[in-house]
Amino acid sequence: MRQVPQYFVIGNGRVAKHFRHYFSLLNLPVSTWQRGDSLEKLQNNAALASHILVLISDQAIENFIQQHLSLDPKTKPLLIHFSGSLVTEYAYGAHPLMSFSHQLYQLDDYQSIPFILDHDAPDFADLLPGLPNPHVRLSKLLKAKYHALCVLGGNFSCILWQKLFSSFEKELNLPAHIAHPYLLQQTKNLFSDAKSALTGPLVRNDKNTIEKNIQALDADPFQDIYKSFVMCYQKLIKEEVV
Repeated sequence: MRQVPQYFVIGNGRVAKHFRHYFSLLNLPVSTWQRGDSLEKLQNNAALASHILVLISDQAIENFIQQHLSLDPKTKPLLIHFSGSLVTEYAYGAHPLMSFSHQLYQLDDYQSIPFILDHDAPDFADLLPGLPNPHVRLSKLLKAKYHALCVLGGNFSCILWQKLFSSFEKELNLPAHIAHPYLLQQTKNLFSDAKSALTGPLVRNDKNTIEKNIQALDADPFQDIYKSFVMCYQKLIKEEVV
């Protein structure tokens, strides 16, 4: 029988708060430390932990581990980070492929989060014991590309929808929620058939409409984004033809 893990979560950002909540929903013991707490508390919690999750900014992880988590190798707990791009010898990577808002989620939402593990990480049951989440492995050599794709698809698309909602309200005097069904249907289309989900003037090669769109965005920083998408799509079409 596996021993009950003793989790220690370092950090107080969104991800740290979500996973403290997730562990509590699973009735898994968890201690915490955040900036402002004493170094004595940090060392005491680390000494009692079986699994330490270093959930701080990517650029701070390695220095923090080197400075504060030099533990007894005989009783050394597993060190884990959740960065999607960081490759380090000091901790295993387990990236939760999810967007985390300020609001906490339900148990089912947390349990559905897939983890992308470093290819040389321990078995998931040993790395994050007690968590029933789906998981796959990824070569560390591919992590930079993986994370870039996540940012393109998730973060950048969010900026575009934020722009639509904001401009609807501020420039067009339309309620932002009027576009919610559009967003929901677009998401459903991506789920059902991603390859054919794209619609609009790019697919139709409607040059007149594209030019009018670009002119309508004059003096708007998103005009450059529109133009870059047009150029990118044209390159993709040429590659498919070749």
